[in-house]
Amino acid sequence: MSGVTLSNVVKKYGDVQVIHGIDLEIENGEFCVFVGPSGCGKSTLMRMVAGLEDTTSGAIQIGARDVTRLDPSQRGVAMVFQTYALYPHMTVAENMGFGLKMNGYPKAEIREKVAEAARILKLEPLLERKPKALSGGQRQRVAIGRTIVRGPEVFLFDEPLSNLDAELRVDMRVEIASLHKQIGATMIYVTHDQVEAMTLADKIVVLRAGRIEQVGAPLDLYRDPDNRFVAGFIGSPAMNFLPGQVVHGALSIAALRTVPALDLRLPADGTRVELGIRPEHLQIDADGDGFRLDLIEKLGGISYAYLHAATGERLIVATDGDSDLTDDMDVGITFDPARAYLFDAETGLRLR
Repeated sequence: MSGVTLSNVVKKYGDVQVIHGIDLEIENGEFCVFVGPSGCGKSTLMRMVAGLEDTTSGAIQIGARDVTRLDPSQRGVAMVFQTYALYPHMTVAENMGFGLKMNGYPKAEIREKVAEAARILKLEPLLERKPKALSGGQRQRVAIGRTIVRGPEVFLFDEPLSNLDAELRVDMRVEIASLHKQIGATMIYVTHDQVEAMTLADKIVVLRAGRIEQVGAPLDLYRDPDNRFVAGFIGSPAMNFLPGQVVHGALSIAALRTVPALDLRLPADGTRVELGIRPEHLQIDADGDGFRLDLIEKLGGISYAYLHAATGERLIVATDGDSDLTDDMDVGITFDPARAYLFDAETGLRLR
């Protein structure tokens, strides 16, 4: 297995630049997730690694090899797509071994590799079935098995769970995480779902408009975001933001009557800022005021309270599932200032 290195990688379509000088190091055996909103360039970047998109400038290395101009078949990668792309007239075993057969592998070696992939993915009872007799999750496992038999240096997953229902998505996340532990391969995974990113990744690469916003371990990005975009994208439900301003050397937040002192150096007077607080770090004060509770979603072990301030800002608060809060209550909020973040409203950068 090998790591992947991107050095000042650029992609242009004519005069339109969609990838802007990406530098990234993915270690050997690492599970790296590209995450970001639609159109941020994450799938394009993966397809450049695969060789399915030309690299306008910069270099891509897999292990010690410069693969920037190599054909996909020469790069030592295998890709799992959103669609399963299984041959309907072939059995599971035939689908998994078809690529090896086309490359002239001996039948005995194909059977051995298919059997090993089937063992890893728990597909042994299904080897003689055809795709129409499989569930969506089983078909996706067959598609993954087709990549395992090739023994690639790097596995690429392009939103492989998008076509599955919610329950199967959870099951497949567990199976992909387990697969990574078993085979220890370098994996690059593209998703717009930050929950998938948080639960699967060793390293998350947050992309926006063809640029890297931040790279780090999942909990590092959650606890220590560099800017408002990352803070709002990582975490579910998303971080709350309240606009404010620095006035006479103090923080003024319109929605809050009092603002706890934050352990950071405030910028100059007049600077517009945003205070960020995650839903799980807010508490509702049933005896307070300043906010109206619009809706309480009771999900069992946890409830989500949707509030709006008298000044119009909206908040989500994660609270106990047994809470006796009700809609249309007037409430206050409290929070530990050590759990709050402050961002420059103009640049979006974190103020520390």
